[in-house]
Amino acid sequence: MSSTDLIQQLLQAEKQAEEVVSAAKKSRLAKLRQAKEKAEEEIKDFKAKEEAKFQKEMGFKATTNPADALKDSTKAEIAGVMNDFATHKAKTIEYIVGRVMDVQVTLTSTQIQALKTGAV
Repeated sequence: MSSTDLIQQLLQAEKQAEEVVSAAKKSRLAKLRQAKEKAEEEIKDFKAKEEAKFQKEMGFKATTNPADALKDSTKAEIAGVMNDFATHKAKTIEYIVGRVMDVQVTLTSTQIQALKTGAV
């Protein structure tokens, strides 16, 4: 083999190597594009699902009035208080009247001593 043949063989090997590298780069770029497209598609699907979920929740909240819920809970609380009042009303009146009517007419020893010393 002559040196020109070897040079030709070397040039051909370089050309083949360049082609292999070029094909690998193209393949890599194609895979990156596919991965990007798939990721964008997944993002699009996720976004659509979340948007539908959000619209459903907002639609429900838009149709219901929060004041109505507050009004209902307030009515329930008032009914509970009125029930407690009715339940304990008689006992409370009896207790207060009993305390008012149960006035001690005698002085305690401490009160007598205070009166004798003129402290009061």
